Amino acid sequence: MTVREMQAQELAMKAIHKESQFILDVRNPSDFEEWKIEGEQLKHLNIPYFDLIDGVEDILDQIPSDQEVLVVCAKEGSSVMVAEMLAEHGRNVAYLKGGMKAWSEHLVPLKVGNLADGGELYQFVRIGKGCLSYMAVSNGEATLFDPTRMTEVYLEFARSINAEIRHVLDTHLHADHISGGRMMAEQTGAAYWLPPKDAAEVVFEYKPLQDREKVRIGSTTISIEALYSPGHTIGSTSFVIDDQYLLTGDILFIDSIGRPDLAGLAEDWVGDLRETLYARYAELSDDLTVLPAHFMIMDELNEDGTVAKKLGDLYRDNHGLNMSDEAEFRTMVTKNLPPQPNSYQEIRQTNMGKMLPDTDKQREMEIGPNRCAVR
Repeated sequence: MTVREMQAQELAMKAIHKESQFILDVRNPSDFEEWKIEGEQLKHLNIPYFDLIDGVEDILDQIPSDQEVLVVCAKEGSSVMVAEMLAEHGRNVAYLKGGMKAWSEHLVPLKVGNLADGGELYQFVRIGKGCLSYMAVSNGEATLFDPTRMTEVYLEFARSINAEIRHVLDTHLHADHISGGRMMAEQTGAAYWLPPKDAAEVVFEYKPLQDREKVRIGSTTISIEALYSPGHTIGSTSFVIDDQYLLTGDILFIDSIGRPDLAGLAEDWVGDLRETLYARYAELSDDLTVLPAHFMIMDELNEDGTVAKKLGDLYRDNHGLNMSDEAEFRTMVTKNLPPQPNSYQEIRQTNMGKMLPDTDKQREMEIGPNRCAVR
């Protein structure tokens, strides 16, 4: 039988639509345990490649014969060889093009909803990393929020809808992935906006986002209002778009809340985090649709693949928003945190412009799951 090449987009749709897929992951067990392809109907078998060099006969009884098997490795090479061996034994088999590297970098653009006078809002789901970025469009002009370093995806999408990117905004100085904000601004001539309290050490020019700042796009003047909301970082800024949507950055997620420790100042910032969640956000309309900068697990995705929920629903269902005991809250967000993101200090330095790693180094720095939330 021949071996089929599966693109990351096809696998992403399987995960989003909860379709079944058997995955043979041939990476080292430690790498597999730390980070793997997630999906409700995805089944995994982890057998390291070095155990299969002499053949796959010993694992054939663990490989289904009645469905396609997808072989996955770090970059592609090992998975191709294992897939070919399985095909020789009559298995229906494919390999993931580009491996986990491609999975980490793939973005799925999805429409979130409509804005005033014909405008539209899109969410870009980086499904393998849990990152979410956004594009608001009005009358041929676009504004980007929290873009990843895969800038060509946004450029191609903007071209496909005949829009010109005029503004790029980051909700905060990211620590788990490399921002594409500055690069997007350089490539398009757009203005690059940052919260000034997060930008004290940056070595490039930017436009400072101030509390209640309004950024308008298109002749319909869709309003994007900055809302100072510290806690994940001291400068964290949320955005209210068109009185419909609340972009929360890494302050509030669908099933959790942001962690305050990635600059080493958890004890200093936990009070700010509580103030944002329990006071600033509480003053906003329950009907606002919350759009976070990350998701943690696939269960947070809606049926259409978007990550979005009404603020009022989160105040009802999100445990992080329902802790009346301030001491208990403080303990939760300072003492019971998951491991910090891989290379997060280097990522922060890169986002400040103090480091200029090449593409391979950037990929290496970002490897692993999203870890921006309190669990």
